[in-house]
Amino acid sequence: MNRSQMNEQREKARAGMASGDERYLPARDKGPQKRYVRDYVDARYSVGELTIPFMVLVILTSFVPALMEIGVIVMWAFLLIVIVDCAILSFILRKRLAEKFSTVERVTWYASMRAIQLRPMRMPKPTAKRRQYPS
Repeated sequence: MNRSQMNEQREKARAGMASGDERYLPARDKGPQKRYVRDYVDARYSVGELTIPFMVLVILTSFVPALMEIGVIVMWAFLLIVIVDCAILSFILRKRLAEKFSTVERVTWYASMRAIQLRPMRMPKPTAKRRQYPS
């Protein structure tokens, strides 16, 4: 196989993964339950999506000595809110998966990590629109 064929094959796999094609997904993203989790997380507004922009603000406030202490307290409060939001998401997903599927995979960490990523940076790319929850 020459270099151009390998590049073409790699690009095809990348595009397939981005679109959510099961053939190109890594093992951690495959299966109907993981697809359901991805669609549910993508349909939901999550506090965790604001983590990166919020941390940038905290870093910027840390340059101002008067705001440094307040910034750290607010950062820890925000982190606690994100953890509670992920716990609620986990509880809801386990309940919904139990209703839909006979056995339930362990998806808490998978759902939480997807929920705290910025929506445009998620891979595979979101296919569900906001508030269009899977049935």
